[in-house]
Amino acid sequence: MTNINGEYAKQNFPKQSQPEPGLQSKMSPTPDDGAASYVGHDRLKHKKALITGGDSGIGRSVAIAYAHEGADIVLNYLPEEEPDAQEVKGIIESLGRKIKLVPGDLKNESFSQKLIDEAVSFFGDLSILTLVAGKQQAEVDIANLSTQQITDTYATNVFSLVWLVKAALPHMQPGSSIITTNSIQAEQPSSFLVDYAGTKAAIKNMTMSLAKQLANRGIRVNSVAPGPIWTPLQIVGGQLPENIPTFGQSTPIGRAGQPAELAGAYVFLASNESSYVTGESINVTGGLK
Repeated sequence: MTNINGEYAKQNFPKQSQPEPGLQSKMSPTPDDGAASYVGHDRLKHKKALITGGDSGIGRSVAIAYAHEGADIVLNYLPEEEPDAQEVKGIIESLGRKIKLVPGDLKNESFSQKLIDEAVSFFGDLSILTLVAGKQQAEVDIANLSTQQITDTYATNVFSLVWLVKAALPHMQPGSSIITTNSIQAEQPSSFLVDYAGTKAAIKNMTMSLAKQLANRGIRVNSVAPGPIWTPLQIVGGQLPENIPTFGQSTPIGRAGQPAELAGAYVFLASNESSYVTGESINVTGGLK
């Protein structure tokens, strides 16, 4: 990419919606996952990565980039997202990498343990734990913010982080990397994302705490903070419908980001290039602070 406003020109998105969790393959335009453009350099050769939310959006681009860099993949997603997951499986297998699909709901603590068990059974151990899956639902009035929505959002975004890290640590060796996903919402919360923004602030702080706790084990813990990125999360209720056409245009760059534009940040944090980086959050926000 030589011109950030050339390849991804500013555009108005057509109004659209899907039932949660949504399919990337049915979005218009389809988000760029980097499958046709990412060039790998063996930075993750022989690495074994588990990625949550890897069927679509940011997680999909990360999975594809990791595979281009030489990693084998275990991919988690919701059962309703199977069509997108099968697309990712085909892409990764075409690159000559191994991939195992493990559908399931991260709100379930017992499934989190099962997911790690299946990954370790497939790999033998685990070198990269990348947590991307998230729940986001817009609600303009706190009077209408249900306890169920709050519980589901925190279970998906925050509780699962704890469950997965606890289950994964016995299988992670020195030199391993844990990467979480927070958001610009951790610093610049929208009025209609009270619960979601709260979870992202929690993730950012938990990442810093875990980095300090796990440093003596040789395990690095970092995070990526996306800005407005064109993913299914936005069109399944994560954004107010009236915001969709101009989504991302308030950034200094003047447009929404594409999932492919975040993959490099995750690759850096997963690779040995970031061996002296821990407890950090990398902003990929189009200039939002």
